[in-house]
Amino acid sequence: MISELIQPPYLKAGDTVAIVAPSGILKNREREVQQAVDLLKSWGLYAIVGKHVFSKSNHFAGTDDERCEDLQKAMDDPKISAIWCARGGYGTVRILDKLNYKRFKENPKWVIGYSDITALHNQLQNKGFESLHALLCVSLTKDLSEVKSSIDTFKSALFGKPTNYVLEGSNYNRVGEASGQLVGGNLTMLHTMLGSKESIDTSRKILFIEEIGEYKYHIDRMLQSMKRAGYFDNCNGLIVGNISKMRQNTTLWGTSVEQLILDALVDYDFPIAFNMPAGHEKDNRALVLGRIVELKVEKESTSLVFKK
Repeated sequence: MISELIQPPYLKAGDTVAIVAPSGILKNREREVQQAVDLLKSWGLYAIVGKHVFSKSNHFAGTDDERCEDLQKAMDDPKISAIWCARGGYGTVRILDKLNYKRFKENPKWVIGYSDITALHNQLQNKGFESLHALLCVSLTKDLSEVKSSIDTFKSALFGKPTNYVLEGSNYNRVGEASGQLVGGNLTMLHTMLGSKESIDTSRKILFIEEIGEYKYHIDRMLQSMKRAGYFDNCNGLIVGNISKMRQNTTLWGTSVEQLILDALVDYDFPIAFNMPAGHEKDNRALVLGRIVELKVEKESTSLVFKK
């Protein structure tokens, strides 16, 4: 297990960010990508948009080879300091085995995104690199004030000032203190990685999860599957982000999703914190994955502190 991950250089004015689309198709999303370019320029950064970002191949933003080509080119180019994923959806897992990290290891750079990009975050952590769980290009709204916290924390993390968080309390919180590398992302993607070399070892780590558009019994099924695979056996703590747009089954589950999570993990004694504003909502705060954090969970509030 890699105990301390490599931190890519923080950005500074004049650096270049590549925008790529390793997952779903970007249909009628030109406005958001242009907004992303303009936002980066307002920070003194240059932006280049991958050749195949607006390509179309059924569900995906181009064929597997086209999406991989853009990402690989950005990973290999020493003049690029960060890679910002345009959207999630589905598709990153299809190109993981095509990627070559030889030149990336010589010039590490920040990889940014969430949702389906969790697959890439997992691979990066297992290769020994920190990455940035933060908004996608398509997260940008016409009125950027609607996503101000997402943008502000993204910029802070990118320029080397990761934000510490004090989270709203919850009666569901399981009180306790813990520290360790912060890992995780989208629950479905973490579950999908089970049994592969991209699966994250959560031993002595703080796990973050978020989800969208699932039935409660699907969430329970994933947690039970991960539990049986030993995923949580040596975990130091859990942070639960946004569980958004829950679907209603004809047979009601009978408890809140918070209680569902507590019940699924009742056999463990690590602290569990709810109400992390990160995931598929407009308020999607940036998280440096792979960074050592200190977590203090109380009923009244939770503190999450990123170590330098």
